[in-house]
Amino acid sequence: MPNQAQIEKMRAGNGFVAALDQSGGSTPKALGLYGVGADAYGSDAEMYDLIHAMRARIAQAPYFNGDKVIGAILFEMTMDRQIAGKPSPSYLWEDRGVVPFLKVDKGLEEEANGVRLMKPMPDLDALCARAVEVGIFGTKMRSVIDAASETGIEAIVAQQFDVGRQILSHGLIPIIEPEVTITIADKAEAEALLLAALTRHLDKVPAGTQVMLKLTLPETANHYKSLVDHPAVLRVVALSGGYSRDEANTRLSQNTGIIASFSRALTEGLSVSQSDEEFNATIGATIDSIHRASVAG
Repeated sequence: MPNQAQIEKMRAGNGFVAALDQSGGSTPKALGLYGVGADAYGSDAEMYDLIHAMRARIAQAPYFNGDKVIGAILFEMTMDRQIAGKPSPSYLWEDRGVVPFLKVDKGLEEEANGVRLMKPMPDLDALCARAVEVGIFGTKMRSVIDAASETGIEAIVAQQFDVGRQILSHGLIPIIEPEVTITIADKAEAEALLLAALTRHLDKVPAGTQVMLKLTLPETANHYKSLVDHPAVLRVVALSGGYSRDEANTRLSQNTGIIASFSRALTEGLSVSQSDEEFNATIGATIDSIHRASVAG
């Protein structure tokens, strides 16, 4: 069963969820933005060592604590590694007061019917069991909507909830993330279809069971307010989705009850070459700005 203190932190915590879950495909870009070029590593193992060092530096920054950062989503390799001499999930919760989540999806299928479904996850049960053992609270899985296709969006939401039920059976709280691509011309129409599909599936969730949602910031403020208030939803968080931090914060502040779960917008402005004083000041200002936007509603 989920830790009750962690449930309360996620339900009522006055802060946001950090996304530290860049996968193999997005790690080179994340490192590049951090000032670590591809010439700095000669293998995947070295690349993952470097991204873990960046994540560990963020997690140990003085402002990265449960006062404003209530949760953090980890990549599987981060879960299996240590921060400051402790297993990463234990360090986050015991030392920082930050609830740990795990990214569990294995990437995306090719686009079909306007969406990109998640690839199969044959090892999900084993991964969930391992996550429970090391103190993970919940999971996150991402799929992508590229067009306002009713059948495609229904397929993506149905898949998310099918996998979500599997995750719930392990006592973990799933974060369901059907991302809407921010550059599509019919984004508002896709969001209307997504709201309807999510509502239908949430209405079928057994009483007393809850999931979390991670959604693209909508074109219409408070478009997802009914989901924030739904009894089957523990919390709604927002992805930055390619918006700049300022744009993401502005949109977020207009959506009551939704808090941030930013990845690239969280690390914007950080550099491997910064002194600890400069790095900590930068991440501190970032956390303050994202926190303000998260509680503005």
